[in-house]
Amino acid sequence: MDDSTLQLIGYTAAGSLPVVLAGAIVLRVTGTRSLTTSMVVLVLIPTLSALAGMVAVSGLMFTDELHHTLVVLGVVAAVTIPAAVLLGRQQARKTVWERQIRDQERAAEQSRRELVAWVSHDLRTPLAGIRAMAEALADGVVTGGADVTRYAGQIGREVQRLGGMVDDLFDMSKISAGALRLELGPVDLRELVDEVLAANRPTAERAAIALHAEHPGTRITVAADDRALVRVLSNLVCNAIAHTPPGDRVAISAGTADGHAWARVDDTGPGIAEPDLPRIFDIAYRGTAARSPVAAGGLPAGSGMGLAIAAGLVHAHAGAISAENREQGCRFEVRLPLVRTPAAGSLGPRAAVPRG
Repeated sequence: MDDSTLQLIGYTAAGSLPVVLAGAIVLRVTGTRSLTTSMVVLVLIPTLSALAGMVAVSGLMFTDELHHTLVVLGVVAAVTIPAAVLLGRQQARKTVWERQIRDQERAAEQSRRELVAWVSHDLRTPLAGIRAMAEALADGVVTGGADVTRYAGQIGREVQRLGGMVDDLFDMSKISAGALRLELGPVDLRELVDEVLAANRPTAERAAIALHAEHPGTRITVAADDRALVRVLSNLVCNAIAHTPPGDRVAISAGTADGHAWARVDDTGPGIAEPDLPRIFDIAYRGTAARSPVAAGGLPAGSGMGLAIAAGLVHAHAGAISAENREQGCRFEVRLPLVRTPAAGSLGPRAAVPRG
């Protein structure tokens, strides 16, 4: 290698290395803040370093050859920088999306583990009771007619409880898989409130809870699957009754505000611990002992998935559900979009609509 070649290499390195070092510093400062900026810098580093190397080799003399080279590099930069910006934004969105997917997968896996552990634990209790009573009946330990009737009744109640848990698991799996189908049609929310009130009043009376409803005299029309919405409100009412002390009250109310219909369930129980509020609708989340499912006053503990199922059904109706503490007790609220009455021609016949 002759001296002229070595000199050429030296001038080129002297001109391009500062640009590369400056680009590395910029990447270090902005690399974790903006992927788009990083892509632009990565494109500019070789272009500007080549330009700096050529200027250094030319001895800062802008000849025609250097001018032509500058034009070529300028065109290359004009083409590649916008492409780098677009690719950077696309990559940034992909990175954020992948991060969200990973977070969701981790959360779903954790939820599945909690659910499996929870259901496995809760299934053992009624199964053990059924097994013990069945063995007592089969071995002739229980022979009196009254005792046999009592055992048979208890077995029936435990089987019913197990059936409810299995149904809840099946429904929760459909909601999670996006396989839920709703029969949407015009529904008066007041009628559903009255239906839920009538269905849950015997349970409230057994628990010595005063259950009452309040709603306006005019229709509150929403597009909903009446059976699904009744289940939402029933789950909220059952949850409220289970956590309200005997002698207190639970209220169901409905109304409209800001173009939305709302239904609220207010109780006078111990409220929800603040750390539990963000996760109260998560699958298999029990929270603190104050709001954990219990069997008291003849009330079944249930599957513990009532709130998660309610949230899934509300979201399938394009609605929102929330929980908040009040001065005494807590409030669960469901909000759904209002629709015009059927007389205005806003809704046609019911149709099966897949919702996830």
